Amino acid sequence: MSKDQIVYTHEKPLVACSSADRAAWLASRVKSRSYAVEVLSKIDALRERFDVAEYGQIDYGGERYPLLALKTRDWRDDLPVALVTGGVHGYETSGVQGALAFMDAHGGDCAGKINILLAPCVSPWAYERVQRWNAEALDPNRSFTGEGTTQEAAALMRLLAPLQGRVLLHIDLHETTDSDETEFRPAKAARDGEVFVPGEIPDGFYLCGDEKNPQLAFQNAVNSAVAEVTHIAPSDAKGEIIGTTALAPGVILYDYKALGLCAGMTDARFTTTTEVYPDSPRATPEICNAAQVAAVRAAIAFALQAR
Repeated sequence: MSKDQIVYTHEKPLVACSSADRAAWLASRVKSRSYAVEVLSKIDALRERFDVAEYGQIDYGGERYPLLALKTRDWRDDLPVALVTGGVHGYETSGVQGALAFMDAHGGDCAGKINILLAPCVSPWAYERVQRWNAEALDPNRSFTGEGTTQEAAALMRLLAPLQGRVLLHIDLHETTDSDETEFRPAKAARDGEVFVPGEIPDGFYLCGDEKNPQLAFQNAVNSAVAEVTHIAPSDAKGEIIGTTALAPGVILYDYKALGLCAGMTDARFTTTTEVYPDSPRATPEICNAAQVAAVRAAIAFALQAR
């Protein structure tokens, strides 16, 4: 039985051991929102100001989703690239909507200084179903290895392949939600044959940098800008955030490439993964989107100044 054959319900995770189990899981993943309405229509509205590139399609059982990226209109090959990604985990809404809001309001701010490449919704199937994983019950944000081990990762990696060596900044927009603890972490434990140990969801915004290239001054600058919009997550009694030691307020580090994280797909000098907490009593969807926008703006400003 493959470890990748995990299926779960919101109430109880289980490991699939038959094609019938997988089919039942897929059938239970019901669409609750529209990629076309909430994402593609907003991209269409930006076509007058930015170039739009279709960099692939996701196809699950004949259900196809175009993958679209927005690009600086006056792209210059002599300039570095700022890569902004959202919706690698489809259920993390502000990653998608924050990316689109940034491009709408500020995508032209750095014209002539840096090229912006923005992929706002890497996992459209999961976006529509408010899921962490794709239709194969795989986590796209653990699949950015080799040429990509999921459709979502492979398509994005192909898009970036010609730009390797030119990406100065990559900011990947995420959320940490209560469902991480109630649904997705229990499912992962079941898949891996482990006992689920309850954890603590941090209340607030934090960043995950790359332990091989931490760039703490960069991480702190992003958090400082976001703190003007929403609160930064405190460390727990152990000095940790989601089980990882905080190296600075609201900053933890992961080994991006070892884990196959999206933020590790390039060799950019500056990389970070944002984590917004939308379930906080102090947060609203508007605040969450604004926090993502502030993070992107601060990240680009820092990278340009340090270049």
